[in-house]
Amino acid sequence: MKKSASIVLAFLLTVIHPAWAGDEAAIQRGKYLYDGADCAGCHGADPSSSTPSGGKSLTTPFGIFHAPNITPDKQFGIGTWSVEDFHHALRQGIAPGGKQLFPVFPFPSFSALTDRDMEDLYAYLMSIPPVAVPSKPHEVQAPFSWRSLMWFWRALFLKPGPYQPQAGRDAEWNRGNYLVHAVAHCQECHTPRNPMGALIQSRAFSGNIGGPDGQNAPNITSDVLTGIGGWTVDEIETLLKTGQTPAFDAVGSGMKAVVRGTSKLTDADRHAMAVYLKTVPAIRTPLPPKPVAASK
Repeated sequence: MKKSASIVLAFLLTVIHPAWAGDEAAIQRGKYLYDGADCAGCHGADPSSSTPSGGKSLTTPFGIFHAPNITPDKQFGIGTWSVEDFHHALRQGIAPGGKQLFPVFPFPSFSALTDRDMEDLYAYLMSIPPVAVPSKPHEVQAPFSWRSLMWFWRALFLKPGPYQPQAGRDAEWNRGNYLVHAVAHCQECHTPRNPMGALIQSRAFSGNIGGPDGQNAPNITSDVLTGIGGWTVDEIETLLKTGQTPAFDAVGSGMKAVVRGTSKLTDADRHAMAVYLKTVPAIRTPLPPKPVAASK
């Protein structure tokens, strides 16, 4: 009788968690990464959604891209992906079946994640309820819609990870570097791009005027005049936690979503990010144009 009950219980657990039997600690670590990266900001149906069933649209010079469903639904999500498939998508930008992913999905940044962090993130995603919502097709014209061209893009611009700690830097600085680049992927918005949509690494974090959706991402290098060189570590931490600038202003636009993520990090991790950002080499850039005042 006890043996039969055990078999039934095992079957029920398999039905409830069909995709991944990740341990609870791994799931919680994955949720921390998911929240810190604000994955729901793109993949949620709306800014308040905690279910990544797809929804956000991003207008770029190449067309309109729609964030897909990444719940473990087997038909419309990633429920059939193995942990190796997930790893390959984040590290190389290639989905199951050899499908080339567009870099509007920031795999060039996620590539720097450690193997364990990728596995933990996978464990969390496979633990959430599946949602049977089809992903919207991208609205991109040829030749930018030709996924085969991504082979050349990746050869030119992708430097696969994982992140390697820099010698001569302490653990806190390396942790901040890792969080800024791999988890929060700050450079994806704050670095200008070349005509092929790749980050211009020589101007990393110097701002991106008129980026996706027409948003202006400011200079966050250590330049005192046009960047955040005059900010203290505490002031950077405050912004990452509350969205408040040293001028007691509140961040707007896409940065609100970023703060939704970084506010869920630990104080120690926000401090590490601030420590790293204070060391980003200064690059002076033109200030973004001020909004035109509405006529009365």
